[in-house]
Amino acid sequence: MRVVAKFGGTSLGSGDRINRAADSVAAAVEDGHEIAVVASAMGSTTDDLLDEITFETDEADRAQIVSMGERTSVRMLKAALSARGIDATFLEPGSDEWPIVTDEYGEVDVEETQRRAQEVAAEMDGTVPVITGFLAEGPDGSITTLGRGGSDTTAVMMGKYMDADEVVIVTDVEGVMTGDPNVVEGARNVGEISVDELRNLSFRGAEVVAPSALSYKDGGLDVRVVHYQHGDLLSGGTSIEGEFKNLVDLRERPLACLTVAGRAIRNQPGIFNHLSESLAESEINIDAVASGMDTVTFYIDEEEAERAENILHREVIARDELSSVTVDSPVAVVRVTGGELPNQPGIISEIVNPLAEARIQLNDIITSATSVALFVDWDDREETLELTQDLF
Repeated sequence: MRVVAKFGGTSLGSGDRINRAADSVAAAVEDGHEIAVVASAMGSTTDDLLDEITFETDEADRAQIVSMGERTSVRMLKAALSARGIDATFLEPGSDEWPIVTDEYGEVDVEETQRRAQEVAAEMDGTVPVITGFLAEGPDGSITTLGRGGSDTTAVMMGKYMDADEVVIVTDVEGVMTGDPNVVEGARNVGEISVDELRNLSFRGAEVVAPSALSYKDGGLDVRVVHYQHGDLLSGGTSIEGEFKNLVDLRERPLACLTVAGRAIRNQPGIFNHLSESLAESEINIDAVASGMDTVTFYIDEEEAERAENILHREVIARDELSSVTVDSPVAVVRVTGGELPNQPGIISEIVNPLAEARIQLNDIITSATSVALFVDWDDREETLELTQDLF
């Protein structure tokens, strides 16, 4: 197998941990696998360097300074591998073999990076390239960076462009957990998780794999997260399944929009639970939920509208804090999903503006980290779909 193994700062945080990392790489090489390594800065080196920049500096000098953490890591890891009889070489910006380059706008030059990554891959037979994470090289040879979580991005990008079988993210957790083990009791490893689920979690605080890295994952590339103490690069941890696909789709059946009003919705705990639970007990599926200052809106299948209205009405008259329930139908929903959505500033206005220009009333918009749902009148569904598809 061809594997790209990324070692995070914690997994390289001391000489002992570098030894452990080198042992795991050496074992995989001795088993006949081709291994490329991506190394983060040791421990909190990058943050420490940033904290010490208390003076005025331009971006070029700043990038040179923060690059020292990764540059040190690759040298130490290369030396540890060499001490084990492994033929290893370190790559950093400025090296003849350096693969990751950016254009004049600071964006990755995909064509050139892919070409260079293939050249690195061609030299891997018996040799382990140890690549600085986080860093890139500008068109003028200057050092640039890939942003927060950039070492993860380096690893998955290189895995994709080097035609690797798998990318292994070695970190300080046992994979993706059911909750933060530092906060909740009984947190356990999730054996597998979809790339869509993980990227949404990553944008909402989960610090397992950087969201920017996951956009490079395709269906033919396996990605796994393992604990640095595990020792075996090729087993265990959490497998990240699937790939991002840009998709614009229209729900085939119409929805009904049921809105409950009342000040209690924002002031009294448990109101939302009572309303949604009453629908669940009657086996009415909720397609989407939107909330306002004094309202909560449930989108359900139009065929269930009358029954759902009666159920919610009973909740309204049973509680003085709730005022009324109303129904609007039929409603259409057009959903936009895609791994690149969060990386496009102004994407919401780009989606919404054509609808406004076409005089289409947008009844509601619900967004997540990687999706946008547009709710419009049923008669406007086809035009909304066409206008939105034209954008992607």
